Amino acid sequence: MNRPYGMKCGFLEVSLNKLRIIGGDLRRRVISFPDASGLRPTPDRVRETLFNWLGQTLYGRTCLDLFAGSGALGFEAASRGAERVVMVEQNPAVFRALQDNIAKLACANVFAYRQDGLEFASRDMHRYDVIFLDPPFQSDCLPRLLEILPQRLNEDGMIYVESGAALDVPPPWQTIKSGKAGQVHYQLLGIPANDLSGRK
Repeated sequence: MNRPYGMKCGFLEVSLNKLRIIGGDLRRRVISFPDASGLRPTPDRVRETLFNWLGQTLYGRTCLDLFAGSGALGFEAASRGAERVVMVEQNPAVFRALQDNIAKLACANVFAYRQDGLEFASRDMHRYDVIFLDPPFQSDCLPRLLEILPQRLNEDGMIYVESGAALDVPPPWQTIKSGKAGQVHYQLLGIPANDLSGRK
């Protein structure tokens, strides 16, 4: 069931299983999500920091939200002007909630796929300006994804990673920014313009 579900779309935490977008055209709009193992919506303070790093607006950029979960990062990007946002989520109930939120927010620039994030990244041939990477902490897929994703980035593209421990990133990646909130480590990664060794 890999059909895209599309509809154009900022987050304060509201209540259990609800989040509020914190910036952009959809600021204060609420999204809902079900209980699911490993689902950890990015806290509002961390999201605010991330989009400060990215420059607040994402006009004209394309974004990929792997392991989308609640969709907090993808909807925030869409709200802030991203041209296209692709969300990937394997859990059926969580995927249905993403579809419902896309429809509720009338997000014509957001497309959801029900698929494993690593599998999607392995097969997708598109390139992106920003990739949000927030797999379950117990997952061991990050090393493989960091091998694949240089080929999925546009020039000057960046990857945002959340993990249970700080990553020691391999070449050609460099850590641009990093932070920690509770048990969550988060990093913004990029590839130097003069280092194309990770690209094909």
